[in-house]
Amino acid sequence: MTGSSAAALTGLMFVVISLVTGRTRPSTHDGIATFSTPTVMHFAAALMVSAILVMPWRSVTPAGVVTAFIGLCGVTYIVRVMRRTRRLTEYTADLEDWIWYTILPLVAYGALSAAAMALPTAPGPALFTLAGAVLLLMFIGIRNAWDVVTYVTVVRR
Repeated sequence: MTGSSAAALTGLMFVVISLVTGRTRPSTHDGIATFSTPTVMHFAAALMVSAILVMPWRSVTPAGVVTAFIGLCGVTYIVRVMRRTRRLTEYTADLEDWIWYTILPLVAYGALSAAAMALPTAPGPALFTLAGAVLLLMFIGIRNAWDVVTYVTVVRR
């Protein structure tokens, strides 16, 4: 269920960004890229993890390894987003932006990676944590997609 939702929401983000492209000031491009691209990545990560966890693995270890790798890539990506956010000149991120675009995703990807590593030894708690991390990424993505759309709409006017 989360996989199909993530796929649909990713498609919706492409539609929204396509509609506003060319209607914003060139100086807002860095801000849109800084905030919209991570949102698509969260949806893509949720889709990927959902697909990995429904595959018919012979054991949970390979699924855990691949999912842990996705979580570690997510952590690395969010660190890059933090750097990019600090370098913005047209817009200064406030506390709410830092929480929703960097801190919460960092928590979600960290939990994803930790739970995936625990999957072979404690599958029950690990699966609940994985589900929570994927849902957190989905809720972050939904909230941030709305934030980007409303910001671009206001800036465009």
